[in-house]
Amino acid sequence: MLVFKFGGASVKSAEAVRNIVEILKRYHDEEIVVVVSAMGKTTNALEGIIEHYANGNSEELNLEYQKLREYHLNVLSGLFEDTHHRAYTAVEELFDELGVRLAKDPTLNYDYDYDQLICYGELLSTTIIGHFLNSSELSTRWMDIRRSLKTSNNWREAKVDWELSTELVNKHFAFNGERILITQGFLGSTINDQTTSLGREGSDYTAAILAYMLKAKSVTIWKDVPGVLNADPKYFDDTILLEKLSYLDAIELAYFGTSVIHPKTIKPLQNKNINLHVKSFMNPDAPGTIVGNLSYDKLIPSFIFKMDQVLIRISPLDFSFINENNLEEIFGIMNKHGMKINLMQNSAISFKMIVNNDKRKLRLVTDELEEKYKVAYQTGLELVTIRYFDQSTIDRVMINKELIMEQRGLQNIELLIRDLG
Repeated sequence: MLVFKFGGASVKSAEAVRNIVEILKRYHDEEIVVVVSAMGKTTNALEGIIEHYANGNSEELNLEYQKLREYHLNVLSGLFEDTHHRAYTAVEELFDELGVRLAKDPTLNYDYDYDQLICYGELLSTTIIGHFLNSSELSTRWMDIRRSLKTSNNWREAKVDWELSTELVNKHFAFNGERILITQGFLGSTINDQTTSLGREGSDYTAAILAYMLKAKSVTIWKDVPGVLNADPKYFDDTILLEKLSYLDAIELAYFGTSVIHPKTIKPLQNKNINLHVKSFMNPDAPGTIVGNLSYDKLIPSFIFKMDQVLIRISPLDFSFINENNLEEIFGIMNKHGMKINLMQNSAISFKMIVNNDKRKLRLVTDELEEKYKVAYQTGLELVTIRYFDQSTIDRVMINKELIMEQRGLQNIELLIRDLG
């Protein structure tokens, strides 16, 4: 049994969905669990709808809701000529359900509301694709991952209940004559069946969880790139394909922010010695990247760019030293608002941390910190991580840049920089 994961770019249109069918037909002798993300930029669109919902902007909300509905109906019309096909009814039912939720008043918990609404992206994509796979003579059963993947109620960053979920996944994800089981990435539910999410871009993690629990032969993530590259092509022209990666290197690259692999994906696979393949859905014959218990001689430098970073400087109001109690309090505030620290540096009288520019969370964090500390922040920064660095790789990223902060290890260097251009 194999696990395949298809991201938003691979299912963004009717043509893209047809391409998935052709890929799956290549593996005609295999049973496959297919994990699918929301179509195209649907998650971004739903996040915009959720913001309008939380802020009471009903006119903008209705406009974005209709745009999202039309987008999915356009994909449907490109796949099914018969407008009476069951897929149309199923999609309209999901949009009706979403509309009913949006008609209710928001709760006081933004993150809870987020999870109850964001799930419709994956529910819609898997519903459409599941129907099309069956119409393409690929015997497929649609699975609601929320019945099987049980989590905590940490909204937007739910923790998996591994013991209970393993039992339920093995009970529900049993092949009964079908070749394909299709399900949603990114989602789970509490023991009380309230929808949760595993963190942004968490569909890779879902694929790894299912592979671990079902003892899959391998996981394949189908991307719009030829595999794991040593840098994002948006920033470097002459990128290099990393044909092989050890679990450790993949974990390091994912932790520091490579966009190709979700940070939590690797560990479950490593624990069961399951290989991960990263392949191009546009060129499925290409070898891509394999991640596993591998060794290799040539260490290729890798560059990871995080843009739109914010440097927060914190110091006590009474000019005293930063001590363990201060750090515990600061970390508690960050954890409370679900804001992750990408890099931090401590000195006697100040603490610095670099975070993503999530404006809502940033406001909540700084407002609370300012009650007890002097807080200043600087926006518009870039955080560059280089694995297997040397001076030439540092020089390469520092052209027309000002160095704000630096942190070195034996194999990795992190550079917080400002563009001088």
